[in-house]
Amino acid sequence: MNSADIGHIKAFLLDLQDKICAALAGEDGGGDFKQDLWTRSEGGGGRTRVLRQGKVFEQAGVNFSHISGARLPASATAHRPELAGRTFQALGVSLVVHPENPYIPTSHANVRFFIAEKPDAEPVWWFGGGFDLTPFYGFRADAVHWHQTAHDLCRPFGDDVYPRYKTWCDDYFFLKHRNEARGIGGLFFDDLNTPDFARAYAFTRAVGKGYLDAYLPIVRRRKALRWGQRERQFQLYRRGRYVEFNLVWDRGTQFGLHSGGRTESILMSLPPQARWEYDYQPEPDSPEAALYRDFLPARDWLSQGER
Repeated sequence: MNSADIGHIKAFLLDLQDKICAALAGEDGGGDFKQDLWTRSEGGGGRTRVLRQGKVFEQAGVNFSHISGARLPASATAHRPELAGRTFQALGVSLVVHPENPYIPTSHANVRFFIAEKPDAEPVWWFGGGFDLTPFYGFRADAVHWHQTAHDLCRPFGDDVYPRYKTWCDDYFFLKHRNEARGIGGLFFDDLNTPDFARAYAFTRAVGKGYLDAYLPIVRRRKALRWGQRERQFQLYRRGRYVEFNLVWDRGTQFGLHSGGRTESILMSLPPQARWEYDYQPEPDSPEAALYRDFLPARDWLSQGER
């Protein structure tokens, strides 16, 4: 790779942010994204866009950032000592969509690139990203569609890619302190650094572009379903799990906060409302119990069929 590649990656990410925002606003049909441009004193900045109180989406945030610095935080170099003494750049688009209707799942996606350099040494670089789905009320057709879309975009890059990154996603988006998955997974990859830079970049682009194909059909299927206070209260309770994961376990949140990122943009991923309830237990054989029984345990969704 060379310095021109970083410019190409940045242009792709900015265009991806534009396209996702346009598609989400179009699907919402009422709200639009407010944009904040920000700079970081240590180097770089970003473009944060948030849609609030739309017709479909209670909150949707789509962030672009490109930050740089003379050194990485100690939390990063502790895990990757080869990065010590290097300057770095990190570019990415990250998004979280929190619909109002409890029958529409929350979704998350990101694609990112990282490079660390020092004179007279080869750069250390990698791509990362993925997308995952967090339903409150499960529908098998939605889960199969989500994973089939993920499988199909991975297929040109090798038959082992989807199962490997699907398993990584199941393992990553898991609340260890609850012994419970956050949702039904999708794709997650990190540290993607192969001799073929172009292929790694092409896969990352495919993941970024595939998000809308995976998510919007689910939104269209579910947005007209009627819901009431029971569904809303369960949605808010399960959103609490989303908050717990992002604040306790998510590496992206931790890197952003430790590296001096913009706090408002980093914590944009949190839902606008959530709640906690002591020792909540769903009623047996209820739709809420079905989420825990039939959807949160990791499984091979491609073999389930759409029913």
